[in-house]
Amino acid sequence: MTDVFAYLSRGGIIMIPLLLSSIIGLAIVIERAISLRRKKVLIPEIINIVDSLNSVEDIQLASSICQKHKGPFSNIILTGLQNQDLEQNEIKEMLNDQGRQEVRNLERGLPTLETIAGIGPLLGLLGTVLGMIKVFTVISQQGTGQASLLAGGISEALITTATGLVIGILALIMYNYYSNRAESFILDIEKYTTQLLQKSRKLQYSNSAVLENEKSN
Repeated sequence: MTDVFAYLSRGGIIMIPLLLSSIIGLAIVIERAISLRRKKVLIPEIINIVDSLNSVEDIQLASSICQKHKGPFSNIILTGLQNQDLEQNEIKEMLNDQGRQEVRNLERGLPTLETIAGIGPLLGLLGTVLGMIKVFTVISQQGTGQASLLAGGISEALITTATGLVIGILALIMYNYYSNRAESFILDIEKYTTQLLQKSRKLQYSNSAVLENEKSN
């Protein structure tokens, strides 16, 4: 731990925003790792009821399950079920609106992670410039004979550059990973929502046909 603090202190004042950026980025990565688990987003109970939907009672059961399990998937499914009597275009528009709201939840924190991926190397470059300014200041004031002072400025420049690049690279990797994961979940949600609406409409039509036959008889 002492070696870590010594390393950070050699990087100069730019290490403070770099350290803060790394902490924020790590917090986002941990939070996304917990929130973007497949079973947490694509709730198995809802998927099972969508796959096995074969009666009007199952539609009511699906609604109760969605109300029990809050989340992007259940919210979109519930929106479709609650408005299934509307015209297809109207339902599609409502689902698109709800989907845009839920995408924000799935991608929460990712814009910040993308920002960290961008500013990490830039902060490192700023630290490099400041370190080199110190080196040239020492040279202009005391000449090239002060090797320890020159080495301190060069060390500061290299440490901030390396730290900024590491933070930027890792943040970019995590951003791309969780962005692709969120996009994959969105496509799955759209698939199951479409499947559910198609089945529910068929059940409604068949149920209406049965009622009509009973009335006619």
